[in-house]
Amino acid sequence: MGAVLVTGGAGFIGSHLTDRLLADGRGVVVLDNFDPFYEPAAKHRNLEKASTNPRFRLVTGDIRDPASVDAAFDAQPIDAVVHLAARAGVRPSIEDPVVYTSVNLDGTVQMLEACRRRGVSRFVFGSSSSVYGNNAKVPFAEDDPVDHPISPYAATKRGGELLAHTYHHLFGLKIACLRFFTVFGPRQRPDLAIRKFAELMAAGREIPVFGDGTTGRDYTFVDDIVDGIVRALARANAFHIWNLGGSHPVILNDLIACLSRGLGQRPDRRRLPPQPGDVERTWADVSRAKQELGWAPGTSFENGMDSFLEWFEAERLRAASGSNA
Repeated sequence: MGAVLVTGGAGFIGSHLTDRLLADGRGVVVLDNFDPFYEPAAKHRNLEKASTNPRFRLVTGDIRDPASVDAAFDAQPIDAVVHLAARAGVRPSIEDPVVYTSVNLDGTVQMLEACRRRGVSRFVFGSSSSVYGNNAKVPFAEDDPVDHPISPYAATKRGGELLAHTYHHLFGLKIACLRFFTVFGPRQRPDLAIRKFAELMAAGREIPVFGDGTTGRDYTFVDDIVDGIVRALARANAFHIWNLGGSHPVILNDLIACLSRGLGQRPDRRRLPPQPGDVERTWADVSRAKQELGWAPGTSFENGMDSFLEWFEAERLRAASGSNA
């Protein structure tokens, strides 16, 4: 069995997937450019455990660069790709849509084309619940219309799905597009709400609350997402779209209250107008994933928050000690 190439494998979801695949006995090649969207040193720490495994290879490079992509495919024999590398975030995509389009669309084409050229037929694409926009129907199902994205980020994720379908139709690639719903847990990116709010509250600073705090997100623990990816990797045999979500939306005010209890800090809110591009709520219908993948979210929001806060406190201690380990 060949190795799995994980793009963006030094990031939040990618590093957890890398650890899981190695634990399962697979070889893993990570292609990551350590983009300074957030601290590159944090991404290197994400791979500390993996880097001690002889079945692991790291290629530092950009998914838009053919030479970097070739180097990743040449590092070990590859029989599947999990494409997670992307410029993430709704609000930053509104500020810099050109970069988002370049990375998320051009980079995806480079990966699909490399698979076509090299005869690698299995491809998992990390999509997003943002493709649903402000869908009036809840929960969101894979057959719902997704023709009205409300941010450049969402548009690029939908575009990636369409490109993937094209390569399935023309060249027979076996593709799974996985729509992730607000992933959280240890190693979470610092720009995401849970991590951002935790850091601000722990420092005694006010937290920005856009709107009245009644927006809802279907938070999904990272280990559950990784399990869904592994199952999709094994079962993708044509072209599939699967939701991976906790299927239990959490209201923003309740999230803040949960963090407040966990940190022992009273939140100081700064009320701000709703942000362009933000959806009112997300909520995954995961019945298709249950039926076709045998997948269901196994970690409650409360237990996932306990795991996140344990990691967060350890990170604070590491930072306070001045250690990079």
